[in-house]
Amino acid sequence: MTKILVLYYSLHGNTRQLARHISRGIEQVDGCEAVLRTVAEIATTQTVTAIKTTDPIVSHHDLKQCAAMAMGSPVRFGNMAAPLKHFLDTTSGEWLSGTLIGKPACVFTSSSSLHGGQETTLQSMMLPLLHHGMLIVGIPYSEPLLHTTSHGGTPYGASHINHGISKQLHPDEIALAQAIGRRLATIACKLNG
Repeated sequence: MTKILVLYYSLHGNTRQLARHISRGIEQVDGCEAVLRTVAEIATTQTVTAIKTTDPIVSHHDLKQCAAMAMGSPVRFGNMAAPLKHFLDTTSGEWLSGTLIGKPACVFTSSSSLHGGQETTLQSMMLPLLHHGMLIVGIPYSEPLLHTTSHGGTPYGASHINHGISKQLHPDEIALAQAIGRRLATIACKLNG
C-alpha cells in the first residue's frame, strides 16, 4: 500500500473535516492508504479548547513512512496555526537527511470569512514543504468546480469558508477536497512506480 500522510491541525473541526474528505479521495485510488495524523497543542498563556480527535499525534516516523503528504491548518492571520508550525520547526533532522525530497504534497485550510487569508495560509504552508524538497500539487482548473464555486477551493489547495451560517462543508468544498486527495494519490503512485 502507498501510505499518504494527511497531517492537520484543527481548532474547531472544519480543517479536520477537510482532512477526512481528502483522505476519502486518497483512498479512491487503488493501492493507496490515507494515514490521518494531527499535531499536539503547544503550551500558551491562554486556555485552548480544541476539538477532541481520535487521530494520533504525528511522529517523525510518519514522515519517513509516507509516500506523499497533505497538510492542513486553519487560517491564523493569513498564516498557518502555531501548533502546525511548531511541529514543522522540529523537522530539521528530516530536512538534513532528505526524508521528504521528491515526495508530492498538497495543502488545505479553513477560515471564518471570505477574505480571511486562505490563499496566503496555503502559501505559508508550502514554504517549509519546498525547503524539504517536496513537489507541490494544486487543484488544476480542469476541475470544473473551480470555475463555478462561490465557496472554498483554490488552485493552491482545498479550502473551507465558514460563512457564519453553517460550519458544515459545502458540497463544492467536499468535491474539491476529494479531488485533490485523488490527484495527490495518483501522482504518488506514478512516482513510486
